[in-house]
Amino acid sequence: MSGEPGDPDIDDKTPETPQGRSKGGASERAADAAERPTGLGIIRELLRTWGPAVLAVILIRTFIFEPYRIPSGSMVPTLLIGDHVLVSKFAYGIWIPWTRIELLDLGDPQRGDVIVFRYPRNPSLTYIKRVIGIPGDKIRVRDNRVILNGVEQPTTPTGSFAFVDDECRDIPSQEYQEDLSGVKHDILTSTTGGTFLADTREITVPPKNVFVMGDNRDHSEDSRRWGFVRYDQVKGKAYVVWFSWNSCSGGFGSIRGDRWFHSLYE
Repeated sequence: MSGEPGDPDIDDKTPETPQGRSKGGASERAADAAERPTGLGIIRELLRTWGPAVLAVILIRTFIFEPYRIPSGSMVPTLLIGDHVLVSKFAYGIWIPWTRIELLDLGDPQRGDVIVFRYPRNPSLTYIKRVIGIPGDKIRVRDNRVILNGVEQPTTPTGSFAFVDDECRDIPSQEYQEDLSGVKHDILTSTTGGTFLADTREITVPPKNVFVMGDNRDHSEDSRRWGFVRYDQVKGKAYVVWFSWNSCSGGFGSIRGDRWFHSLYE
């Protein structure tokens, strides 16, 4: 028989004694303690949670893209000090990490490519320059003009440029657009006088090597000084500036918003 309207529902559970409550609470605390991971369980939980993300980052940086920061002015005006670039690790092939063994050949560096490589004189250092000559090319530099296989590459003046070095000093420079065998890009020369690297003798690029130069011709030590870069020293091809920080702006520096996702090629 149902109760009168408004009566509480009948609870047919066995009433809980104080002793029962005590035992139940103890068992619940024991269950909670058993569920909390300890020792190796914590490590397993961390690996399960963060392992896939860490592995993905490692694989991306090893085989696909890796970011680099530009610390010097050797590639101004193409790359400014404080630019952060994305470098394709598979642009020319896939290599076994930390070895010189190539698994898959996807091509060779070409004239005009901006490449990141291990500095030939100290492989622990990473440099970034532009490829000027490829195997078989005859290269000579005269007054900072590239003579490629006997032909001086055209340059067109585009105006003055205030190059700011890594000590925040303004260095007056002249900007040109250089047409390197069909690849157009900007270069700088100093208006206060060139360096001894502004003129070099003719050399021939050997097989599986490239001749590289900085776009800031009077403020770059490159193949004119220390020779060629071997294919197996190339780490990848730079494509785009994804972030840029101007440390010479104001007291704390500032973000260069107009540099974000700036392509290195026309």
